[in-house]
Amino acid sequence: MSFMKNKQSKKIKKNSIKKNSIKNNQEIGQTKNSAKLVLFIFGIGPIIGITIFLYSKGFFNSSNM
Repeated sequence: MSFMKNKQSKKIKKNSIKKNSIKNNQEIGQTKNSAKLVLFIFGIGPIIGITIFLYSKGFFNSSNM
């Protein structure tokens, strides 16, 4: 009987390990996606802001001398 209990407990442990690894993989995926989003916003945002600022000051207008 104790052999059967030991075998069942090993199965339960393996199943819980698999569930935890799946949960960790999902959390890592969410972290990667949020990191990409933050890098995009803080990477592209200032470039767009500087471009709008320079355009409003007439930086891109050609001047004829």
